[in-house]
Amino acid sequence: MPSDKEPFMLTEKQKELLLFIHDRMQERGVPPSFDEMKDALDLKSKSGIHRLITALVERGFIRRLPHRARAIEVIKLPENQAPAVAEQRSRSGFQPSVIEGSGPPKSNIAAAPPSHIIDARTVSVPVMGRIAAGTPISAIQNHTHDIACPPDLLTNGEHFALEVKGDSMIEAGIHDGDTVIIRRCDNAENGDIVVALVEKEEATLKRLRKKGSTIALEAANPEFKTRIFGPDQVDIQGRLVGLMRRY
Repeated sequence: MPSDKEPFMLTEKQKELLLFIHDRMQERGVPPSFDEMKDALDLKSKSGIHRLITALVERGFIRRLPHRARAIEVIKLPENQAPAVAEQRSRSGFQPSVIEGSGPPKSNIAAAPPSHIIDARTVSVPVMGRIAAGTPISAIQNHTHDIACPPDLLTNGEHFALEVKGDSMIEAGIHDGDTVIIRRCDNAENGDIVVALVEKEEATLKRLRKKGSTIALEAANPEFKTRIFGPDQVDIQGRLVGLMRRY
């Protein structure tokens, strides 16, 4: 039986999975899939992942979010690991307000007004319109309103928000009507979920895949086909770092 000082002892596999989920959430803004968890922990089946997640829920390290496919949230990390995100950024001097670049953004999405701190727990982020998670829609240009965003969703850099229209990214946990938080940038890594501008006219939210000189924009819904483009046909406008949803 664990002592009073160590009420939440984790096995090595439980700890490994918890840290993998936490790191992936920080990197991409959405939880990893069960297949990604299985591969990361070198397990043979997803049933082992289900058991590990159940154990982490029971021990209070993560919780399941209702009405969302595979949606989980990391509540805390083991005491001997890195501190939770908000505390970690505070110690490193992280400031959730926008850090402006040295020049104007190279983007067909209009420059967003800067975010600003509302209080110690909230940052105002500009909403720049709608983004298609399905058939691409016209490029986003207009600042429609602001939303209050938890600082933990933000990283260093300029951020803006977009309202999601369509369900092509539903298996990545992104639903029609969600609001995605985007860090403005013009490049991304394989597997990142990005705002992509196609042919300088159409904006869409998809997972980025690069192979040689081609760029694939990959949906997270089997009903939608992956679209392949040449390097000059796609401009990255930003990378997904967070998601907000109203019920």
